[in-house]
Amino acid sequence: MEDRPKLLILYATQTGNALDAAERVGREAERRGCPVKLLSMDEYDVSSLPHEDTIIFVVSTTGQGDTPDPMKVFWRFLLQRNLSKHWLEGVHYAVFGLGDSGYQKYNFAAKKLDKRLADLGAVPIVEKGLGDDQHPSGYEAALDPWMSSLWSILNKINPKFFPQGPYLAISDMKLIDQPKVQITYHGDDNVDSQFPTNPDLKWIEMQIGWARSMSPGKFTHDKTRPGCFLKMIKNQPLTRAGCGKDVRHFEFEFVSSAIEYVVGDILEVLPGQNSAAVDAFIQRCSLDPDALITVHPREKDNHFLRTCTSAKVPIKLKTFVELTMDVASASPRRYFFEVMSYFATAPHEKERLQYFASPEGRDDLYQYNQKERRTVLEVLEDFPSVEISFEWLVQLVPPLKTRAFSISSSPSAHPNQVHLTVDVVSWTTPFKRKRSGLCSMWLAKLDPEQSIYVPAWFQKGTLHPPPPSLPLILIGPGTGCAPFRGFVEERAIQSESNATAPVIFFFGCRNEENDFLYRDFWLSHAQDGGVLSEAKGGGFFVAFSRDQPQKVYVQHKMRENSQTIWKLLSKGAAVYVAGSSTKMPSDVLSAFEDIVSMEGGLPKESAVRWLRALEKAGSYHVEAWS
Repeated sequence: MEDRPKLLILYATQTGNALDAAERVGREAERRGCPVKLLSMDEYDVSSLPHEDTIIFVVSTTGQGDTPDPMKVFWRFLLQRNLSKHWLEGVHYAVFGLGDSGYQKYNFAAKKLDKRLADLGAVPIVEKGLGDDQHPSGYEAALDPWMSSLWSILNKINPKFFPQGPYLAISDMKLIDQPKVQITYHGDDNVDSQFPTNPDLKWIEMQIGWARSMSPGKFTHDKTRPGCFLKMIKNQPLTRAGCGKDVRHFEFEFVSSAIEYVVGDILEVLPGQNSAAVDAFIQRCSLDPDALITVHPREKDNHFLRTCTSAKVPIKLKTFVELTMDVASASPRRYFFEVMSYFATAPHEKERLQYFASPEGRDDLYQYNQKERRTVLEVLEDFPSVEISFEWLVQLVPPLKTRAFSISSSPSAHPNQVHLTVDVVSWTTPFKRKRSGLCSMWLAKLDPEQSIYVPAWFQKGTLHPPPPSLPLILIGPGTGCAPFRGFVEERAIQSESNATAPVIFFFGCRNEENDFLYRDFWLSHAQDGGVLSEAKGGGFFVAFSRDQPQKVYVQHKMRENSQTIWKLLSKGAAVYVAGSSTKMPSDVLSAFEDIVSMEGGLPKESAVRWLRALEKAGSYHVEAWS
C-alpha cells in the first residue's frame, strides 16, 4: 500500500495561542483521516522546505509587528538574497495568522511570511487567514471558515490526504480516548527525606524546574528554572486611594546571586496562585494533593517531548498544579469543552458542552467563557457531572505563564535591586462579576515583611539603552513611564561625570491629583540643572486627559512643542515610545508625521518615509502592551 502523505504543520507562538490554533488544525485534519506532523518552527530545518509537498503555517504577531521568538531564525533564513524565486517551486502552502487589529501592524508576521513564500515560488492553497483578537469570537471566527476552504481545496490538489473525502470526520471518540500525557504515581517511600520541612532557596528552585520541565505547557528550556529569586522590600501605591486606578511601585532585592541588567530590560515573574483555589480545584477533580507524580508524553514523537527532561523527579501533585496549571485565572480553550462533553454524564450538561464546542455555539461560548473570563475551576463547577482524568487536565488546563514587566530602575542608581511599576488590573465582566489580574494582584498583596521569594527571569527588552551622547525623545503615558524612570536615573548618574545629550519626556495620565505617577521624581529632574531641565536642553511635558472639558493626550502636547521635538530630531535624537498598545503608538506616530512635515517643510508622504527610515536605522523604538 502506498505511503499516506503526512500534513506538515509549522507554528510559531509567543504566548501559546498559535500553538492552540495549530493543534486545532491538526485535530481537524486527523478527524478527516489525514496523519499530521506538528512542529514549532525552531524545531524544523528550514533548508528542507523545498523537499516538502504541502505545509500549513500558523504564526502569531508579537510586539509592534515582530515575529515570535521561535520564528526568528526561520525568518532570517528565508530573507537570504541567494534564494531564487524558484526555490520553493512545487511546494503548496497555507498561512493562518493570529493578531490584534488594535495594533498598528496587524498580523504583520503572517502577511510577511505569506508574501515571502510566494516570492520564493511556493503556491498558496488558500488565501491567508487572519485571526483577530478583537473579534467577538477571537481568532476562531476566522479559523473555522479558513479551515473549511483549506480541506476542500487540499482535497482537490491531493486526494491522498483525505482518502474518504474532506468532510467525513472519523468518530471523535477514537481521537478523544488517549490524552497526550501519562501520569506515573510513585510510592511514598522516603517521603520524609525527599521533602524537607524547611525548604531552602535551592530546593524551591529545583521544585519549580522539575514541575515546569514535566509540563506540556511549552515553556522554553530557560523558562523552567528561575533565573533568580527576588524579595519585595517596598510596596508603595502611586495613585490616590479611591480614584479608580491602583498603580504600585515595587522594589525588590536579589536573594539569590544578583543578575546584571540594563535600563530597558524586562523582568518576568512567575506568580503564586491562590492556595484556596488550588485546593478547591484538587477537591473538585477528586485528586490526592500529596500523591507523588511524574508526567510523561504518551508517544515518543509527541511534539512536547523537548520540554521534558530525561531524569524526572517525582513531585507532589499539589505542587505540580500550583507551579504549572492556571486553574483560577486563565479561561480554557474550546477543546476543553469538547473533551468535557465526552465525560459529562448528565444529558443537559453533555448537550450544552457539545453545543459550545460546535461552530454554531462559538459566539455563545465566547460570551460565556472568554468575555466573562471564566476560570477552569468555575467551568468545572458549572458542569458537576463531568469527571475528567488528571491526564486530560494536565494537557488541557492553560499553563501558568510568567508575566512580563518593564523594569523601572537603573542598576547604577540601585545596586542589587530591581524596581517595577505595575498597574493592578481589575475589572467587571458584562455579568457584573469582579475579575483581577493574577500576577499584579498577587504582587499587590505581598507584604515586604513576609520575605516571600519571587521567582524571576531577566530578558532583553525592545528599548535598547542609549549612549550618553544620544539626544532622547521619550513618550510614556501611564505605566509606559516605567522604563523611562530607569533611563532618567541612568542619564542623571552619567551626567555627574560627563556631558550628556538633552532628554525630553512626554508623560500622560488622567488627573494631576489622582494618577500623576512619580510626580516628585520627574519634577526634581526637570529643574535645577536636572537631565529634564531646560538648562540642559531638555523638557518635561504632562498631558492630564481629564482635568479640563476637552481631553488632552501626549500627542497634543507633542504638537504644542513641535519646534523642540524637531530641533532634537535634527540633531539625531532617538525616539522611545512605551505604554498601551491600543491607539497610543499610532497616535504618537501620526503626531511625529505632522511635526516632521510642518517643521521640516516636507510633504506628508516624505515625512512618513523620513520616520520609516528612522525606524529602520534603529532610532524609533516602541514597547507596547495590551
